[in-house]
Amino acid sequence: MSDASDRRGADITNANVEAAYARWAPVYDAVFTLTMTPGRKAAAAAVNRLGGRVLDVGVGTGLELPMFDASVRLVGIDLSQPMLELARKRVAARNLTNVEDLRVMDAMNLQYEDGAFDVVVSPFVITTVPDPRRTLEEMARVVRRGGEIILVNHIGAESGPIAAIEKLMERRAEKLGWRPQFPWSVIGDWIDARPDLALLERRRLSPLGLFTLTRIHKS
Repeated sequence: MSDASDRRGADITNANVEAAYARWAPVYDAVFTLTMTPGRKAAAAAVNRLGGRVLDVGVGTGLELPMFDASVRLVGIDLSQPMLELARKRVAARNLTNVEDLRVMDAMNLQYEDGAFDVVVSPFVITTVPDPRRTLEEMARVVRRGGEIILVNHIGAESGPIAAIEKLMERRAEKLGWRPQFPWSVIGDWIDARPDLALLERRRLSPLGLFTLTRIHKS
């Protein structure tokens, strides 16, 4: 990972994230459902093709939980207790009996055994954690050989007006709870450095290609 990426990673702490998402929790669904639904649907569709036991890292308010097939066994974790409380209400209201557990947990320190899951899915999370590489390492650790890691997140623009807007927003990263500037190299370099990982798919999603679906196979 580049030094620039490391500096960006230092801009956010778990305390920043917890505080930000405690503020976001009451309005999160209203603010983000529309723009993020295509990404959540794409992630859920990729999971549903695979099935098995799935870890949802950064499950938040549980917006994607109803999108998974009933046969998929789900475990969700999130750093934010207020967000998880909303996820639990959604599970109860929708009678999502395939959700085995929802618990507060740090994505950089997953409390599960090696290879415990068939799939790890993480929509809109990797830009919110203090140390993306450590988080990716934890995801790779808990997914079994032959399994997949499925990410959806915003990849920062390299140039143009969007890049300029992202640069301005980056100054507020700790308040927002995520980093608007997030280079693909954070993920791509990590995959390249591990011989047991292979990039299966990298696809831009609507709206306007703002988000990217990434599928990674662990051999």
